[in-house]
Amino acid sequence: MSTHAKRERLLLADLLDGAGPAAPTLCEGWSTRDLAAHLVVRERRPDAAAGVLVKPLAGRLARVQEEFAARPYEELLQLFRTGPPRMSPFALKQVDEAANSFEFYVHAEDVRRARPDWTPRELDPVFADTLWSRIERGARIFGRRSPVGLVLRRPDGRTAVAHRGTPVVTVTGDPGELALFLTGRQDSARVELEGDKEAVAKAHEAKLGI
Repeated sequence: MSTHAKRERLLLADLLDGAGPAAPTLCEGWSTRDLAAHLVVRERRPDAAAGVLVKPLAGRLARVQEEFAARPYEELLQLFRTGPPRMSPFALKQVDEAANSFEFYVHAEDVRRARPDWTPRELDPVFADTLWSRIERGARIFGRRSPVGLVLRRPDGRTAVAHRGTPVVTVTGDPGELALFLTGRQDSARVELEGDKEAVAKAHEAKLGI
């Protein structure tokens, strides 16, 4: 596993362990147990995990995830901590880095920021650039349902277009915060929104993400 993905995996596993199985997360309706089950199913049951993108399979995904959630919490964490099976695409270093660094960062913040006493996490510049690269590649997918034009901007001025249209809202923040905003966690992302007042409100309430 790559450095960033492995680090984020272990950090997320530790956060889930420390929070316990019944803690809230930023994922609406999900406890930490539900999140742990999602992470395991995503890597170990591709036949069910496809339900995230393929709507006819969503029911199967829900059933399989419920089955995993019924397992002992410690077992779920161990399965996640040890990583995907050898034959899984996620076991490939390049896939691990491309898919999991971003995914695990967002879910770690799902656990951290559901607590009332959370504080922003300071990211090292290399990891921030890794998140930004993922944002640049996936911005149009994450932002496709935005009802307004959406531009993401780092403090250094670099930008990525998440949705074309007018009026335009510009969202400024560090890559980690933009990652949260773009995946539908607008309430918890520390960003600044610029644009028409009504358009800003629409961007804040938009159903962003996969």
